[in-house]
Amino acid sequence: MSRPGRSAPVAVAEPQTGLPRTLRLAEGAELLERDTEDAVCVARAPDGRYVRVAADMERLLRALDGRRTAADLARELGPRWTVEAVEAALFRLIAMRLLETGAKPPRPRGSKLVTFVPPLTVQLTVLRPERLFARLRPVIAVLLSRYAVAAALVVVLGGLVALVVQGARVHDALGHPLPVAVLLAVAAASFVTSALHEFGHGAALAHHGGRPSRLGMMLFYLSPAFFCDVTDGWRLGDRTARVRVALAGILVQLVVAAVAALAALAVPGPWGSALLVLAVTTTVTGLMNLIPFVKLDGYIALMSHVDVPFLRERSMTDARRSVARVLYGGRYERELPQVTWAVPFGLASLVFPAVLVLAALRIWFPIILGLGILGAAVVISGLAVAARFAVRATGRLLVEARAAGTSALRRRVVTTLVVALGCATLLVPVPYTVAGGFEQDDGHLSFVVAQSADLDALAPGTPVTLARRGVVTSTELGTTAVGSEAPRDGTAPLAALLPVAASAAQVPVVLVPLEPEIETGESVGSAVADLGTRRLGTWLYLNYFAQLWR
Repeated sequence: MSRPGRSAPVAVAEPQTGLPRTLRLAEGAELLERDTEDAVCVARAPDGRYVRVAADMERLLRALDGRRTAADLARELGPRWTVEAVEAALFRLIAMRLLETGAKPPRPRGSKLVTFVPPLTVQLTVLRPERLFARLRPVIAVLLSRYAVAAALVVVLGGLVALVVQGARVHDALGHPLPVAVLLAVAAASFVTSALHEFGHGAALAHHGGRPSRLGMMLFYLSPAFFCDVTDGWRLGDRTARVRVALAGILVQLVVAAVAALAALAVPGPWGSALLVLAVTTTVTGLMNLIPFVKLDGYIALMSHVDVPFLRERSMTDARRSVARVLYGGRYERELPQVTWAVPFGLASLVFPAVLVLAALRIWFPIILGLGILGAAVVISGLAVAARFAVRATGRLLVEARAAGTSALRRRVVTTLVVALGCATLLVPVPYTVAGGFEQDDGHLSFVVAQSADLDALAPGTPVTLARRGVVTSTELGTTAVGSEAPRDGTAPLAALLPVAASAAQVPVVLVPLEPEIETGESVGSAVADLGTRRLGTWLYLNYFAQLWR
């Protein structure tokens, strides 16, 4: 809750019933003392969440002694308060779990080894780093001094220059496979960099007087990552300090990327390519963390800068209400009337996660499909999650419309039309392909596909495009077609399905002969068969669901 002006009236709501008889703070809740006079007031809920408290709400919390009624509180707080305003505020405290209701207090977030954070994050606490950061405070003070940060920025600039100077090598490194050992080393370095990223957040918070409470690993929307719980940063009165805590991890990433790019100047061969891949991917990951439309570091920095708690959630509420107004009519209150760009920001926050998923699928789609049943299962899980969010979003939209007093008939008609339009998209034609790899052995060229691939669609003459499979990008090598000979079961190098250099590892596949047998200059690579178009519904079935029982 943002701090209102001194003359702002207290919001009045309709009288409500069902308040607890005893009005006091919930067991385990705490109103934290300010470190400085300018610091914001923060309350800690029993589950460990931090909630910023506006000036009027702070006065109400401090008046809760278990003896006063709502009427007593209204008299105590002054003429700007009414009994209805006090009741409305008390119900808000119940929603924030700050008011005692008699319910069993929840376990503090992070008190367990494994914690589930809705909607789709599972956290494993590995370390409680408060003492560690306290011991390292002298070292952290040096690393985060003005001169050290300036030196880090110079290193980052030098790394960017090194990438530009090595442009040809960068293009070659991204477009070629790497030996398995080198690729594993890149993955391990990225893993360590992610840990250092979170360590940077914790160090910055400790430097500014906060207490990082947990450090560990998590599954963030089914993706492995590290985390550092820095919610104690809300106690910092200086919003600039909160912004620095949010951006500290990105700076660590960019420094690591710059060091890798500079080191690649002196390292030839595959290991030099590995350093360049690490530099590019770490730089891109760090810059993507600046995107404010998802709960990444950029969003935390923006929220801290504008000093509006729950900026994304409240902006998305305003965006949903704006959409509901257009579709269903009605009158809606703004969550953030003081933020003029809240609605477009909220709309972008609603849409952008889907954009990120589609962008990732565009890169990984051929590899995912090449994994057969496992790839199909992964994508089906993703589609199920997407469908769940779509249903929840629709439900929230209808709740907003109903609360705004809209016509039930209009809600039914409009919702039916929207659902029908969504179903109609399943009839839109989209390109249909079968992705896999190729193998050229003893002059024989074969299309390598998973055993669950749509073999019935691979008729003789179907065009197949061959490409060199790089770690990040691919280079087209030529086009051939499915031959007249029947497909056969066999094995192929792992490099035919994944961006690794030739190795002894073999995997079971189906080999589809190709004609003419063009010269590619590569023994293995990626391949995609162009099967024309299919309706979107058929495309989804063939690509994902049918693979489960082929």
